[in-house]
Amino acid sequence: MKKLLKYLKPYRWFVVLTLVLLLGQAMAELFLPTLMAEIVNDGVIYGIVYDVSRTDFIIRTGLVMLGVALLAGLASISSSYISQRIAAGAARNLRHDLFVKVESFSQNEFDTFSSASLITRCTNDVAQVQNLVNMSARMLVYAPILGIGGVLMAMTRSVRMSWIIALAVVVLICMVVLIVSAVMPKFKLLQELVDKLNKVSREILHGLMVIRAFATQNHEKKRFDKTNTDLRDLGLYVARVMAVTGPLITFMMAGTQLLVIWVGAHNIAYHGLEIGDMIAFMQYSMQVIFAFMMVSVVLVMVLRAQVSAARIAEVLDKELSIKDPKSPETFGTNAGTVIFDDVCFRYPGAETDVLEGITFTAQPGQTTAIIGPTGSGKSTIASLLLRFYDVTDGSITLEGRDIRNVRQKDLRDRIGFVPQKGQLITGTIESNIKYGNPDATDDEVQKIAEVAQAMEFIDEKEDKFESEISQGGGNVSGGQRQRLSIARALAKNPQVLVFDDSFSALDFATDAKLRRALKEHTADATVIVIAQRIGTIMNAEQILVLDEGKIVGRGTHDELLKSCPAYHEIASSQDVLNQTEHPSGINASADESEEVTQ
Repeated sequence: MKKLLKYLKPYRWFVVLTLVLLLGQAMAELFLPTLMAEIVNDGVIYGIVYDVSRTDFIIRTGLVMLGVALLAGLASISSSYISQRIAAGAARNLRHDLFVKVESFSQNEFDTFSSASLITRCTNDVAQVQNLVNMSARMLVYAPILGIGGVLMAMTRSVRMSWIIALAVVVLICMVVLIVSAVMPKFKLLQELVDKLNKVSREILHGLMVIRAFATQNHEKKRFDKTNTDLRDLGLYVARVMAVTGPLITFMMAGTQLLVIWVGAHNIAYHGLEIGDMIAFMQYSMQVIFAFMMVSVVLVMVLRAQVSAARIAEVLDKELSIKDPKSPETFGTNAGTVIFDDVCFRYPGAETDVLEGITFTAQPGQTTAIIGPTGSGKSTIASLLLRFYDVTDGSITLEGRDIRNVRQKDLRDRIGFVPQKGQLITGTIESNIKYGNPDATDDEVQKIAEVAQAMEFIDEKEDKFESEISQGGGNVSGGQRQRLSIARALAKNPQVLVFDDSFSALDFATDAKLRRALKEHTADATVIVIAQRIGTIMNAEQILVLDEGKIVGRGTHDELLKSCPAYHEIASSQDVLNQTEHPSGINASADESEEVTQ
């Protein structure tokens, strides 16, 4: 919680002003019972006893009382407005820092925190801290002043009855301890259940088509209902415990008032206590109880916010496994050359390497293709090049610089990456293509879309490039998402292009046309293609065959067919051993050529 106090520093003068206003409010409210006692003692009772008119005194004192009450009200409104502004500003800055920190996470950190948990921490947990900041500035200052001041002012009216306030405070403290001990262990579990509910909701919404295809709606409904019910039951438990607080305090206040009246009447009869003093003592005792009630409410909020603050601090304090160097190097002039030198990689916590002894050089103007069975480590190579992970052993250099010695931004600015799953951003077709290069002209955008073979479906849309793209690209097909993802990468005009199985959703004809257009458009770039289909990579200048994390074959398509059994087996399974020349000039298998012709 202390680490989060730094977010109040920009608002320190607002905090001071709030404290001054709360001090004024508390002092004004403490003065009101004294004025009431004077009206009763020196106005009403004095006039009755001595049969004189004290109307002027009562009116003057009453007007002063109304003025003091008005000032207290203005101070309360002002302090409430300022404290809310402080809390909202601090929460905004906290969310900003959380977002920036999450953006800097490598895949290692994302493996530690689920996306659902990160969303909860950035929203629900920050809201808990915001509520505490809003309330604590008022309650933790105003309530103690009101409580301590109330005790002192009450004793000026009657020391004999001060034991009543002490008894009420003791009972109130015992009640707060019982309530806190009952709800404190539940707060952390409550936030964890919110995490779980978010996780289940995201899984169901993202996999809705699969769920419908397998007709498992009832199963998913039961899974959601169980988590939702657990959260409801725990929330109701906390709510029931907290709901008891109000009636108990009301009962205590009523009991304290009756006790003050009973004891006060005895003191009036036998010890000369004035009626106005008894009324003032009663009001002060209510202020003391109210102050302790506010402290107890804030205490519960502190305990809940402490859980949220710890979860937030866990993210902010997370040590990054991949950092920029303190003295970063600049890239050399050997444009686009990528070298993997005896690279080994093991995922955190794993017992064996995923990649072992990977060595190859990808040259500008050439295509380096990587193929192999599922789980052989192909996509891991792309992740290492982009520094989503760092190598365990060996090194990766780009333009003659170890990628660990340059800034991550500089590295990724030089790489155009097209992942397996084309993830589009909410906006338009144009904004998605320009995502990698906001300064791209309309002509450049259209040219890139033509290279990516996206104009075919763009021209069919009424709004062309201004057509809307929903979250994740859910309103376009898989092949269209891949083509827009390719266009987005090309818009960067990068030195290195990495295609991670980025043609899998394309039909053979589109695949062939796209490869030919890419060859012309990326003539000077270093192209790394990770693929499952041999038809996609057979024209590559260099093909690497991976198996169980090792390179088991290296060469051109024809060379590997003769020298690499693993590659020959893949080619056999895909029926590309007997090749024909497609009329367009692109190599394709006999079956593919027939399909393209059709």
